[in-house]
Amino acid sequence: MSGVGKGIATSSIGKILQSKNYKVNPIKVDPYLNVDAGTMNPTEHGEVFVLDSGLECDQDLGNYERFMDIDLKPDNYMTSGMVYQYVIEKERNLGYKGKCVEAIPHITGEITRRIQKSAEMSGADISIIEIGGTVGDYQNIMFIEAARTLKLKNPDDVIFVLVSYLPIPSTLGEMKTRPTQNAVRNLNSYGVQPEIIIARGAAPLDERRKEKIAVSCNIAVENVVSAPDVESVYDVPINFEKDNLSGIILKTLKLKKKSEEDMKEWRAFADRVKSSKEEVNIAVIGKYFDTGDFVLSDAYISVIEAAKYSAYSLGKKLKLTWLNSKDLESGDKEVSMLGDFDGVIVPGGFGESGIEGKLKAIKFVRENKIPYLGLCYGMQLAVIEYARNVLGLKDANTTEIDPNSKNPVIDIMFNQKKNMEDGRYGGTMRLGAYKAVLEKDTIARAAYGEDEVWERHRHRYEVNSDYIKKIESAGMIFSGKSPNGTLMEIAELPKSAHPFFLGTQFHPEFKARPLHPHPLFTEFMKVAIARKKK
Repeated sequence: MSGVGKGIATSSIGKILQSKNYKVNPIKVDPYLNVDAGTMNPTEHGEVFVLDSGLECDQDLGNYERFMDIDLKPDNYMTSGMVYQYVIEKERNLGYKGKCVEAIPHITGEITRRIQKSAEMSGADISIIEIGGTVGDYQNIMFIEAARTLKLKNPDDVIFVLVSYLPIPSTLGEMKTRPTQNAVRNLNSYGVQPEIIIARGAAPLDERRKEKIAVSCNIAVENVVSAPDVESVYDVPINFEKDNLSGIILKTLKLKKKSEEDMKEWRAFADRVKSSKEEVNIAVIGKYFDTGDFVLSDAYISVIEAAKYSAYSLGKKLKLTWLNSKDLESGDKEVSMLGDFDGVIVPGGFGESGIEGKLKAIKFVRENKIPYLGLCYGMQLAVIEYARNVLGLKDANTTEIDPNSKNPVIDIMFNQKKNMEDGRYGGTMRLGAYKAVLEKDTIARAAYGEDEVWERHRHRYEVNSDYIKKIESAGMIFSGKSPNGTLMEIAELPKSAHPFFLGTQFHPEFKARPLHPHPLFTEFMKVAIARKKK
């Protein structure tokens, strides 16, 4: 089922195979017809992750990069929309030489071509393909069929791993294996037999149920791997190795262990996660929470993880509080409550809803010297707030909200105007990795320890160049700029005015890794910890 942990399982398999000195290539397959994830609503699908190439993709690719400490390429992501679009365009251009184009073999053939191309281009020893959705979904049948044919042609080179959930109904108190049996039966009807079953559940799997699954699902008992809920997702690779999952995979693929390395650094990180007790209290002011009675933190998963890594690196435990900017806007919550926090983060977003609530919050943290980190829209709003309340431009705004603003301190990028006029939204923003040049004697320069950095972007709007000198004359520093000096990448206040008030036009959270925390998040966390001590 959705959210059961296929992405974390895939990431963890990659991690443990890396520890045996194998180069791994993860591929995410999403069955939806969107060409990429860029146009999806975060409250329905979660975060849109961006690669260096600029491809907007599923948040699982963020998990892959974080766990395996690798930078992925466009070939590591595939959707039904991509596949169908390619096949239809090829047919329109007589690429099939007049043949009748059908789902089988042409769609499935294109899927396998993409998998094989990714494996070849990566130079990896092992590719891990995660098929999204649930067994029995109509949408992913083509991908399972493609996988079946791949196995048929390469019987010793392809294995199937099923991640299945074993519920424990509260009225029974007993773990039930029937849903897993049904899932395997469903897979069998497609001609697919899993060699390994990862049994997700609230509790560890006992031997009796392992045996029951093995007999019912026609696999060896040792190939049933227990995957109980754990304190931290970073314990999952370690937990898998308790059941010797890497050894089972390598044995099934007829490969030898190249190394006995035991994820020493990873284990140390996982221990730090558990041993960090003293909390640093951070408020995240977002607006993508409208999912009924539940909070969808997945909309900001990279921000959450980046903040955690920096906190853990400083020996602290992160305590996050979610604040809906719409509540601050309506007055349901008083902005003065932000004084109770050690720091405040305003992550990225789009559109008008909840913006005045964020602006109220930014004004409060600026005036009360509470550490502030603004990401993308969070930087743009910091500039708007400064223009309104320091420069005295009370009607300062972004043209994203008010196209007729008399003081558009944030305006649409010049090369984006044509895209908007033509209604071309998908994949047309400023996307991917761009260089930023850092100013000397600034917080950003000190945090990075470098003159130039490459960071990932996802935006259409920027600081209006007509207002840059005015804003700088009022005390705000643009400490990071594009190499030609036209795009403002980082805005900050000097330490003499505020301990840490900094915003980035890019998304530093996309480059944060467990073993390599992002320097801006770490600097923010240091100042937040110092505030807590005071």
